[in-house]
Amino acid sequence: MKIQKLGYDLTVCKLESIKEIDTDSELFFIGRTDEELSLVCLTQDTPQSVTDKEDGWKAMRICGTLDFSLIGILSKITGILAECSIGVFAVSTFNTDYILVKRENFDKALSALEAAGYEIV
Repeated sequence: MKIQKLGYDLTVCKLESIKEIDTDSELFFIGRTDEELSLVCLTQDTPQSVTDKEDGWKAMRICGTLDFSLIGILSKITGILAECSIGVFAVSTFNTDYILVKRENFDKALSALEAAGYEIV
């Protein structure tokens, strides 16, 4: 399985209003629940009026479109990273999964996945 490293610096933050999000940005993920409005975005596109944020994330993407019937793909990847004491923030889309790790752990995470047989592109 191939994993693509993405070159973006990312921020995970909480907002009061969806109106603050730059929807023309190249990459962003929005999550809304009854408790919060969360945003993952390019650090340079972080809205000014966030209620909380954490900078310093990098991302990788599982290449290709994953069928919904596939089981354990994200679990295997996060298990490998957990064994290396690397925390993750995962985001799923219709097509695939994105795994975010802190910048200081990014190279270590990629090396661990490559050692486990994943092809890093």
